[in-house]
Formats: sequence, C-alpha cells, structure tokens
Amino acid sequence: MALREGEASSSSADDKQEQNCSRVITIVFLALLIDLLGFALILPLFPSILDYYSQTEDGLYLSLQRGVDWFAAMVGMPPERKYNSVLFGGLIGSMFSILQFFSSPLTGAVSDCLGRRPVILMTAMGLIASYALWAASRSFGVFLLSRMVGGISKGNVSLCTAIIADLHSPKARSKGMAMIGVAFSLGFTLGPMIGAYLAMETEKGEVFYLRSALLALTFAAADLIFIFFLLPETLPKEKRVSSVTTGFQAAADLLSPMALFRFSAVTQGKEAPSDQNLQNLKILGLAYFLYLFLFSGLEYTLSFLTHQRFQFSSMQQGKMFFFIGITMAVIQGGYARRIKPGNEIRVVKRAVLLLIPAFLLIGWAANVTLLSAGLLLYSFAAAIVIPCLSAVVSGYGSASQKGRVMGILRSLGALARALGPVLSATADEGGVGRGRKKPELSPAAKDLPTTQFSPPESTDQTGRRGCSGRRGAMTTCSNSGLQISCGLHKHFS
Repeated sequence: MALREGEASSSSADDKQEQNCSRVITIVFLALLIDLLGFALILPLFPSILDYYSQTEDGLYLSLQRGVDWFAAMVGMPPERKYNSVLFGGLIGSMFSILQFFSSPLTGAVSDCLGRRPVILMTAMGLIASYALWAASRSFGVFLLSRMVGGISKGNVSLCTAIIADLHSPKARSKGMAMIGVAFSLGFTLGPMIGAYLAMETEKGEVFYLRSALLALTFAAADLIFIFFLLPETLPKEKRVSSVTTGFQAAADLLSPMALFRFSAVTQGKEAPSDQNLQNLKILGLAYFLYLFLFSGLEYTLSFLTHQRFQFSSMQQGKMFFFIGITMAVIQGGYARRIKPGNEIRVVKRAVLLLIPAFLLIGWAANVTLLSAGLLLYSFAAAIVIPCLSAVVSGYGSASQKGRVMGILRSLGALARALGPVLSATADEGGVGRGRKKPELSPAAKDLPTTQFSPPESTDQTGRRGCSGRRGAMTTCSNSGLQISCGLHKHFS
C-alpha cells in the first residue's frame, strides 16, 4: 500500500514537472517568435536601404563606400556599384554578428549569476532602443548605430536556449530546442513578408522603411511586457554561480575565438566536464560553426543575388523568405521536434549532406524553378541542423554552467555569421572580377576552399584530388559538406 502511494506521488510530481516544462517552452517560443518577427522585418529591405542612402549622398555612407571600393579593387572585384553593394551589405551583416559574438557569452555568464529573467529583460530593453533609433534614423550614421545596439542586445537568443537548457528532462530540452527552431522559421516566414508589404504601402513623402521600423519597435515593446509578466525564473538561486566576477574570471576564454572552440570557460572550477564530455563539446561546437559559416554566407547574400540575377523586388524577396520559412516550420513542427533523444547526430549528418545539391542548384539556377528546388533542400537542412546540435549541447555542463555553455555556442554561431557574409560577398564578386560569368557556384559554396577548420580525425580522400575551374569548386563544396558529416560520424558513432 505504501509502495503504491509512493509510486502515485512520484507520478504526480513527474506530471507536474512536465507541465511546468511545457509552460516554459510555450512562453519561450512565443517570446522568441515576437522578437524574431520584429528582427526579420528588415531583411528584404536591406538592398533598398543601401540604395536609399547612396542616392541621398549621405556623408558617412559615401566615406564608407570609398573604403569598400578600395577593398573591392584590392581583391579584384569589378568597379560596378551593384557588385560593391553586395560587399557593403555583407560588411553590415558581419558587424551585427561580431557584436553578437561579444555579447552572447557575456550575457550568458551574467545570467548564470543573476538569473535568466533579469538579463533577458535588459536585452529586450536594448532591442527597443535599437528599433527606436532605426525608426528615427534619417542618416546612415543613426541607422548604423541602431544596428550596433541591436547586435549587442541580441544575446537574448542565447538566453532563450539557456532557459531551455535549464529544463531537467532531455526530452523536454530536445522539444524546447525544436520549438526555438520553429520560432525562427515562423519569424523568418512572416517577418520579411510584412516588412516588404509595409514598404510598398508607403505614402508620398514618407521614408519607405518607417512603418517597418515602427512595427519592429511595437513588437519589441510587446515582447518586454510579455516576458515581464509571464516568464518564470528557471535557474534557482542555489544553482547560480557565487558572483558575476566568477562568471567573468575567464573573460579571455569568453571572447577569444580559439578559447571558444576549446570551451575553456567551462573547464574552470570543480564542476568542469570530464575529458570525454569536453571533447564532445569541441566537436559539436566546431560542427555548429562550420555549418553556420556556410549557412550565413548564403543567407546574407541571397537577397542581393536574387535582386541582381532575377531582378526581385522587395515583395518578391519577401515571398522567397516566406517559402524558406514555411518549409522550415513544417519540417520542424512535423519532424524535428519528434526526433528521439540520442538520434540527433544521425539526423544532422543526413541533413548536412543535403547542403551539397542545395548549394549547386542555387548557384547554377538560371530560372526561379531551379532556385526554388535548391532553396527547398537548403530549408530542410536549416530546419534540422541547428535545433538538433543545440539540443545535444544543452545536455552538457552543470546547472550553473548552462548559460556559459549555450552562450559559447551562440558566440561560435555569431563568429561564423560575422565571417560568412563578408567572405562570401568577396568570393562571389571577386570571381566576377576575374572574368567568370554568372550564373555559377553560390556565394556560400565559394567560401568553402578557404575554410581551415575540420573535425578532428576526419579525412576526406576526395578533397586531395587536384581539380580546377568550376568542377574543382563543386568538388570542394561537396567535400566540405561531407567533412562535417564524416567528422560527426567518426566521433559519435
């Protein structure tokens, strides 16, 4: 009888814990969705915004453009302004991501001491300031300042992953990471469409991006209110680090790229992971970086590529992002969140291999049908890789280290996003300057020969064959996709 009562009590406690986990996942999902809707409004407007400041002959814009022109000439890019605008856009995207690179581990470390809730509220206030500056901007300097403030405040994404990592159940963590992926998909599905529509509805004499900026500001304010009233604290006081100083004692480990790849910040103190777990973290972090390096290279240059090759308008680009986002949302909602714990790495390996035909189709697309086929494969891989890798990484580290672990992972992603766009734009347009004709290999795929990182102990024999021209670039693209997959296979199989 007593045994039966004990089992009933245990079952009741488990049910209550599961309900709490589900509530936290739902709140994080909605908060992140609201945030990403505001963030994605600007995506289809970037080429038009740069054209706008170029036509207004803004002093700062023209000064920076001269610097971009000089750099373009150094790397052999053609002198046409339309090509240099791709590089300019890549530089702005890289600036935003490099600020994320600095902010993500620091906000994670602070949240390990103060708790997740107060720190995520501070980042929400930073985003409100960023969008307010964008709405008020009539000069390129203020617009650039708004992007800088936004980059610093984007540590909220790593905090959302840290909140999910705080959950006790591996099943709940896996589901939570998948729902974060769904939030990204929906945000990048609806946000660009709304931003493009609002730009088309501009009245005479009104700056075309004003309505999008004001809506982004509204989303950010709503997100702050939503988090303040509904988000619970998921890191109990007894599981926090003793002081902020403890979290910052390895500042170099949080900001040094090589230290991030080694996950040095979580090796301090008594709760340091075992050698095997640390090695697993290094491999996962490297795979995460390599994937996002490829992903961001295509992501940031895609709008410029379609604008120049297919003459896409802002609304057509919005529809393109809608197609990508809805595909990702369907895959994540119907498949990714049902992946059983322990099977994530196997699924990631298959998804990464899909990048090979995806990059080739996008790069060779002479019509919208081929482009759509490439984007379909690209979206499937994007829907799987990041949520699964995040779910696996979230299982490492003690409760007081989750913020730092997920912050380091987000920083590796931000570093990849900082390098991917500018190197992608340089490789793409530098190729045009050397006389190659479009259409050709996608910008992100052209970055692959320069990538120096590879998972330890992974060897790809085809990568040693001598090739030249377009066939050589295709071979390197295929090998780089295989390299990530094979590296994970050799280490985790």
